[in-house]
Amino acid sequence: IYFNTHFDRLFNDFLAPMRRRSFNEEGIWNPAADISENEDAFLIHVELPGLGKDQINVDVKENILTIKGERTEDKEDKRDNVYRRERYQGKFQRAFTLPSSADAEKIEAAFTDGLLKITIPKEPKEEPKQITVH
Repeated sequence: IYFNTHFDRLFNDFLAPMRRRSFNEEGIWNPAADISENEDAFLIHVELPGLGKDQINVDVKENILTIKGERTEDKEDKRDNVYRRERYQGKFQRAFTLPSSADAEKIEAAFTDGLLKITIPKEPKEEPKQITVH
């Protein structure tokens, strides 16, 4: 019993860093996203470390904004007779339903230093139109 408990703990401790990464049950990477709003636009910031802008696709269809791509990482570290090689690979997809006040035709996306910034402008507010009664 001690061996199983000790072994389970060792195994769980070994896998803990991998669990902290944002992967779902199917092994699909789920990058962190922050959504905010200001007076003029909705903002989505998605953390995509290690990716290039050519590995990211952003599209809008039927009022749903979809961000998808694939990350492949291959790191190698050789020092002091220690050899370690790590690989991370995962497809990702995040979808967001746009609010009715969003102007889907004017969405902009910028990618800098592993952070995707999507700006979704709001459509101008329609002021009530006064109708004169004759």
